[in-house]
Amino acid sequence: MKQKKQKIKATMRIVNKKSVKDTPGAIKGQTVRPLCGSKQFPSERIRVGHAKFGPNLHEHLHWHPIEVFYYVLSGTAIVRDYEGKEYKVGPGDSIYAPAGLAGSHEWQVKDGLELLSIRATTDGHRRMQFTVDRATGVSSIDMHEINRMDATSFESHY
Repeated sequence: MKQKKQKIKATMRIVNKKSVKDTPGAIKGQTVRPLCGSKQFPSERIRVGHAKFGPNLHEHLHWHPIEVFYYVLSGTAIVRDYEGKEYKVGPGDSIYAPAGLAGSHEWQVKDGLELLSIRATTDGHRRMQFTVDRATGVSSIDMHEINRMDATSFESHY
């Protein structure tokens, strides 16, 4: 008996960079262009953005409750880990920050930086970042950041 070919509708998407606008990043002078895992371009498990840091920016020590992977596209920066160890990064380098306090990192950008940012979830309450006081280990988050990440509800979206 001949089987009928199943009709499959393509789900692949192409994101043209001209159709996507930059959104404010976590700090003043930083922008993120959402590419995947946003309201405009939904995905099941990942959030990808093209992040840009302007010159002379410092993003303080922080951590995420999820894994984060960064791939440097252009520019240079000093990245510091939780212990304060410094790493100079530039085009082609990648940074992997595991979830939790031990994966804390900070950015010191001199002349600008562009990177691809890949986060392991689209859930707002898991995309947040918590600022860390290196001396005490105390973590905090601003209420504006919680609202910006759509993290006012901890309901599961599965």
